[in-house]
Order: sequence, then structure tokens, then C-alpha cells
Amino acid sequence: MKVTQSGKGKSDEEIETAIKQILSDAIVTDGVIDIFDAAGIKKPDISILSDEFLAEVKGMTHKNLALELLKKLLKDEIKIRQRVNLVQSKKFSEMLDSAVKNYQNNLITSAQIIDEMIHLAKEIKEADRRGEDLGLDFREYAFYSALEVNDNSVAVLGDEILRHIARELVDTVRKNTTIDWTVRENVQAKMRLAIKKILRKHGYPPDMELKAMETVLEQAKLLASDFSNTSTYNLHDGALRMAADR
Repeated sequence: MKVTQSGKGKSDEEIETAIKQILSDAIVTDGVIDIFDAAGIKKPDISILSDEFLAEVKGMTHKNLALELLKKLLKDEIKIRQRVNLVQSKKFSEMLDSAVKNYQNNLITSAQIIDEMIHLAKEIKEADRRGEDLGLDFREYAFYSALEVNDNSVAVLGDEILRHIARELVDTVRKNTTIDWTVRENVQAKMRLAIKKILRKHGYPPDMELKAMETVLEQAKLLASDFSNTSTYNLHDGALRMAADR
């Protein structure tokens, strides 16, 4: 309202700072819905970037504010996944960075970058659903993603085999995990050997083996604290639950 009515205008940096402050104040209270209602956006489910919410944002009159709002929310969603899924978070982060860079270089308009961000939000939701559809918990799906499943030579194995590999990897990594395993080369060497055996047993493409093994190991390090914890979790929608517990 201040930007619109003052007639003086504000810089992009000032607008972004204002958006961040509004979101920061809103998210730590129970008043987030009221704040968005006041902006003409009805009951947004920002935790999963619902279709209704995305449609409301796309229809906002002030595209620069819609852009900053989406960028902030997408960064938060990606940050959650950076603690859980190495491959997916890297993919989404690169997509967001590319869209923002193209916009800053005047290669796309504000309306176009909003469309790209909405597409990214839908991809994030689809990735979450993909894990559920496969019947994998958040850790298993993270290792499934680490297997380069979109590569043609890997895809021929089929979802059933890839699911088995992902589950065996979780079990193997858990059994070989110790409190300080991320800094112990002998333990990591043993884990590499165990990972290699699993990949070869299921016919994983030899030319992709080394890359997959290193990605799986990095994924295991990302979830190190989870694997060293002996507690049992309810793993449905695990990524968001894990992030909520931080």
C-alpha cells in the first residue's frame, strides 16, 4: 500500500526487504492467513504452495511484489529439502537461480518469471508426490533420487528394481553408520564397497556406477544425524516433518 499510494516509488531492494519482513512477522505468529487475506489472497496453504494460492499470486496487480513473494517462499521450500534430498534440492535451486538470472538480465519479463516460478512450485509438489506414489519414505526417496533415475541407461531397470536398490541402500548405510563415520575414511571405504555390491547385484549400469556411488555417499552424509539416531519415525511426508522438528 505504501509503494502504491506514496507515488514516490521504491527500489527493488526496499521492496524485497519489506516482503521479507512481512513474511517473517507473519510466519512466526498465527496471523499469516489474515495478512494474506488483507492483501486479497484467500487462505493460502503456503507450506505446499497450493494451486489456489499460486493462482491468487499470479493474479496480483503488482507483479514485482508477486515475484518477491514467490521467490521467498520457493527459497524456503528448497531450503527444507536441502536438509533431506541432495539431488532434488540441487535441481530446484538451479532452476530458481536460472529464472532469477534471466529476469535480472532482462531476458524475461516479470510475468514470465512468475510463470516459471509457478511451474517450479508445481515440480516441487510433484516430486513430493512421486516419493509417496513409489511407496518410499523420505530417506528411501532421497537415495532413489541419487540413483540418477532419469538417465535412460538407468531408467531401463524400472521403478521396482530402483525401489529395491533405494531400500537396500538405506538399510546398508544405516548398518554402517557410526557417530563419527563422516570423518573416518575406513568406514567410508567399507560403505563404498557395500554400495557398489548393491548396485552390481541389481544390474546398475557400470558406466554410471562411480557417480551414483559418490552421490549416494554424499546423500548419506546429509542424513548423517538421522542415521545415527536409533529412534523410530513416522515417515509419511517425512521431509516436511523432519524440517519442522529442526
